[in-house]
Amino acid sequence: MRPQLTLPLGNEQIQRCIPHRYPFLLIDQVIELVPGESIVAIKNISISDPILQGHFPGFPVFPGVLIIEAMAQASGILGRYSRDTDYQEMLLTEIGHCRFRQKVVPGDQLRFEVCLEKQRDPFFWFKGNAVVAGRSVASATISALMK
Repeated sequence: MRPQLTLPLGNEQIQRCIPHRYPFLLIDQVIELVPGESIVAIKNISISDPILQGHFPGFPVFPGVLIIEAMAQASGILGRYSRDTDYQEMLLTEIGHCRFRQKVVPGDQLRFEVCLEKQRDPFFWFKGNAVVAGRSVASATISALMK
């Protein structure tokens, strides 16, 4: 059964949708969600993020692969709200057309804008964009198996 949708979604509601937990839960809040269509999620980048202690000392840059992972997590939340039945397993199956346009640093707020392109159970296809201050910093297409 689809969970009740009351926006914004905070940490507790997000953890009901996807299996990720700290320090690998990369979505702080969901501010917009239209089941079967789109989601907007937020990740605040802080110098206290554990990954930034080593990436890179003295020049912290949030890793591009984690931007894509966060986009995939937002996709998983959208997928969860786009089905009438629950899923036990969520696996990333493909990343395509991935582009990085700008570095992301502490103090930035990442905004993930993801659209559901196609669904054929148990597969989902998404198109995502990561934005900081109105500028695209990364984009990708994502497919996932949710069964």
